[in-house]
Amino acid sequence: MASSNLRQLQAAPNKMQLKKERRMFSTSDDSAMMKQVQSTHAPDGREIDVKPLIQIVDEILIQIIARSVEGHEHVKKEQETLETAVALAEFDMLDALAFIINKISCELSCKCSGGGDAHASTMVLLNYLSSYSWHAKVVLALAAFAVIFGEFWLVAQSSASNTLAKSVALLKQLPDIVENSVSLRPQFDALNKLVKAALDVTMSIVEFKELPSEYISEDVPPMSVASAHIPIATYWVIRSIVACASQIASLIGMRNEALSSASEAWELSSLAHKVASIYEHLKNQLALCYQYIDEKRHIEAFHNLIRLFETVHVDNMKIMRALIYAKDDIPPLIDGTSKLRVSLEVLRRKHVLLLISDLDISQEEIMILDNLYKDARSRGETYYEMVWIPVVDKATWNEVNKQKFEYLQSSMPWFSVRDPFIIEPSVIKYIKEVWNFTKRAILVALDPQGRLSSQNALHMIWIWGNLAFPFTSEKEESLWKQEIWSLELLVDGIDPAVLDWMTEGKIVCLYGGEDLEWIETFTKTAMNLARTSNFGLEMVYVGKSNAKERMQRMIATFNTKRFSYFFPNVTSIWFFWARLESMLYSKLQHGRTVENDKIMSEVMTVLSFDGSDRGWAIFCRGPSEMARAKGDTALTSLRDYDKWKHNIEQDGWVPALNDYIKEIQQPHHCNRLILPGSTGGIPQKVVCAECGRQMEKYFMYRCCVE
Repeated sequence: MASSNLRQLQAAPNKMQLKKERRMFSTSDDSAMMKQVQSTHAPDGREIDVKPLIQIVDEILIQIIARSVEGHEHVKKEQETLETAVALAEFDMLDALAFIINKISCELSCKCSGGGDAHASTMVLLNYLSSYSWHAKVVLALAAFAVIFGEFWLVAQSSASNTLAKSVALLKQLPDIVENSVSLRPQFDALNKLVKAALDVTMSIVEFKELPSEYISEDVPPMSVASAHIPIATYWVIRSIVACASQIASLIGMRNEALSSASEAWELSSLAHKVASIYEHLKNQLALCYQYIDEKRHIEAFHNLIRLFETVHVDNMKIMRALIYAKDDIPPLIDGTSKLRVSLEVLRRKHVLLLISDLDISQEEIMILDNLYKDARSRGETYYEMVWIPVVDKATWNEVNKQKFEYLQSSMPWFSVRDPFIIEPSVIKYIKEVWNFTKRAILVALDPQGRLSSQNALHMIWIWGNLAFPFTSEKEESLWKQEIWSLELLVDGIDPAVLDWMTEGKIVCLYGGEDLEWIETFTKTAMNLARTSNFGLEMVYVGKSNAKERMQRMIATFNTKRFSYFFPNVTSIWFFWARLESMLYSKLQHGRTVENDKIMSEVMTVLSFDGSDRGWAIFCRGPSEMARAKGDTALTSLRDYDKWKHNIEQDGWVPALNDYIKEIQQPHHCNRLILPGSTGGIPQKVVCAECGRQMEKYFMYRCCVE
């Protein structure tokens, strides 16, 4: 009875102290406390590698939490993990720290056994640790607590099977944990949450210390904000350790007592909430720091890439590794033919074309490139390899995009990266900022030494195919010198029948647009005129650019009504217009203008015809005779055949028509030239191909969902 009364008298001040601490917890002001905490900090400059120590502490505490929740199911696995952590530890360092760890353990055991002032106890510990850095303080304090907590659990859990542990438990009058598992559950749940929260904050503080100083310094905002909060975070970690040690100390002498204490569990839970909120803040700051570091690393890698392209190399492997994948752990490419994974060695000392696109690359582009790639492989003298590098956004990546990537990859006979995300962000930055990739696909040509042959060889390859190999600016210039504005340049490689008609001396009329009424009237007028005037005429419908679905419907209409010969598929129509756009951009890259380049002037005229609402026509005969006009003018010229036919014998059919078109052409006109802004190289000044005046520039935003 006397013993019971004595315990009640001892318990009374403990409960009063809990109430006092609760009030202090709810009214404490971290900013005011900061001065107190900072006053204890007097580091002597010693550097301690806390990593081996925190590994052991982490394993001890995680094991205890797991055992208290799950029992002994994972003991073997945990022991193996702990043995690994111990093997990694530097024991020379632990020898040096053993004294301070033991000192703090003793302080915790003594101060906390009587339920003293938690704040005062925390400040005492901070004074003991004054000469250490902030991250060392929390690790050493947590290590000291791990010793106490570990010893408690070793004795408490082993007492049922180990006579020595049972004797120690009896001397300490520790409660039977198995027998009292239900009544002890609230206290141990609260204790475990607080231990876990303190461990999380400690790990975060250590992680801040280990951030690479070459990429982030303490005066940089993400780091400076975190550094300002670390002292108070250290205080609350040690305060939590004091609370946990007090909770363990309170169990001594409670073997035969009522064990439920809702107020103590509430106190620990409240403290766990406080520490968990600190952890969330530090975790967010860590994320910002890592983001800052990544950006710094990407910028550094970006500049390294720039320097790499400025350096002469024996082969292209350094460039390939920098652009695609620098490690040797996995084969980064998929062979489009065999579908096997292959290393970058397949590209060594070869001409390489990098096909760079997003996931919206068209099937038409893939189909044309497929034909050219297979043709190149059959010709040893123009042999090159191609690699698809998809540019995708990780933030919007989903299962649909993944399936789209895999479908596109499977349709390509050349190499492709096995995973879009092996491409480093610095490479994507280089592709966008140096090679000017935005939306449309580009084809970057590299020679066997990794030197840049062309920033975008797609224009060359659309115009001349593999004749443009090795896709250098000099080769492009040389090819242009051999060209004149002709029917052959317009349709080369698209439809052999058209060139056969040219060889036979027939008049060939290319026409386009979507106005079915005009198309029907124009084709009937032209065919009737050819029949009555007895001259050979072949008409070819070449459609309209950037109107895939509408062109499908037009092809169906032509199949039914048989207006004239027509390009039989959307790919041919797309390629016709893609080549014209490529001619324009190729000329622009070489500094040509409509004033000094006949081909460029004619290309821009045809592109402006395509931008109009009505139809248009180009009449050709032989390699160089050409006359072109908008739809109404072309139709009027044919209807007025009797007015100019007398000039045919002297000038020729096409020149006579061309003279009459110029004669009846009205000064009033409204020409539109629509250029895709995602290709790059848009000229600042464009003059009208019809009258020579500078055209006004407008911005057009288009979304064509057909």
